[in-house]
Amino acid sequence: MRPLISPGLADAWRRVRDQGATRWADRAGGGGVPGWHRPWWEWFRWLPAAVLLAGAVVGFVLPAWISAFPLLAAAPAIAAPLLSLTGTLATGGCALLIGIVEFRLHGREFETAYAVGFTSIVLLTVVAAAINRVAASDRRKLSTARELAEAVQRAVLPEPPPRVGGAAVAARYQAASREAAVGGDFYAIHHTPYGLRILIGDVRGKGLDAVRTVNGLLGAFQAASTHLRDLREVVGRLEERAEGLGADDGGAMSESFATAVVAELDDGLDVLRVANRGHPAPLLVSGGRVRTLAPGAASLPLGLATVGDFGVPVDAYRMPPGATLVLYTDGVTEARDRNGTFYDPVPRLSRPTPPGPDGVLDAIREDLQRHTGGSLRDDVALLAVSRPPPEAPGTAAGEGVVPERLG
Repeated sequence: MRPLISPGLADAWRRVRDQGATRWADRAGGGGVPGWHRPWWEWFRWLPAAVLLAGAVVGFVLPAWISAFPLLAAAPAIAAPLLSLTGTLATGGCALLIGIVEFRLHGREFETAYAVGFTSIVLLTVVAAAINRVAASDRRKLSTARELAEAVQRAVLPEPPPRVGGAAVAARYQAASREAAVGGDFYAIHHTPYGLRILIGDVRGKGLDAVRTVNGLLGAFQAASTHLRDLREVVGRLEERAEGLGADDGGAMSESFATAVVAELDDGLDVLRVANRGHPAPLLVSGGRVRTLAPGAASLPLGLATVGDFGVPVDAYRMPPGATLVLYTDGVTEARDRNGTFYDPVPRLSRPTPPGPDGVLDAIREDLQRHTGGSLRDDVALLAVSRPPPEAPGTAAGEGVVPERLG
């Protein structure tokens, strides 16, 4: 039989699992981030103990004619999806013990009602143990699927080198907490004869179709960045590739698209040009100030040129020494807290952050984890590019400088 997973992908998965799959959780979860707290649903693990306690109160405190057996019998069933097999059996054993103590405490004769009650506890404990095994198997399969999805994503999106074309670079990717499908977030950065070319985007949908679209767009971006001088031509080539991928799906152009930001830094890392195709606006962080690089004109996502062609608007900005360009996907800004409030990275970036792109992204990531309580509903991709600070002694990087939009 033909293997479902290629050896190369399996190796990539093992490397991610053994070396890097838990890096996000270690740094941004329980690995010492101040203010981190457990997700609210983990408190449900105490529910079986609470039911046992309620059963004990009913059996030992309330009048004898009030039976505690309904609560005691329910405890192992409640424990089955929440605890381990040992915890489920222990819950059933405790329920049985409480029932026996209640029976002895009240000094009653062994009646049919007690026989039914004890039998119910034993049978429900056995059934609960079986349910627990099925649930544990499903959890393992889901965990494996999530790890595999992240391995595929990392194989498609290898981490960029720390320096590209004189600029410091960092990237982060995190799969959604509740998803087991490969996401459509992507990014790339290349040093070309025309400067530093940067791409970040998000393909509609998930799964193998999203991976195929991401691969196609990343390949087209690499080729176009190397051979095309004008940034508008690079975006045009990506548009053609997105349309071609949509045609391969049966011509459903309006249902296959990708939002993206295509940016360019000249060789001196002084001038930044940005073409935004319906994507969240990048942020330019400099001297403790944050500027949202909102496009001057609206533009449709890649793959929707047939809906309306508005050209390829390109905005230009001055990038001060020491400034950091932050690009991200909508998984960041669409993340919510328990009250439904969307996350905004600007307030965090307006406060002091560790130096360099890694420090900036870690600050966003930790703040995002605090905001969401550790649960992400959508994949998150982050990319940061920093211009080196000035070498003159005593000069603060970008201090007091507001990034300037060029005409």
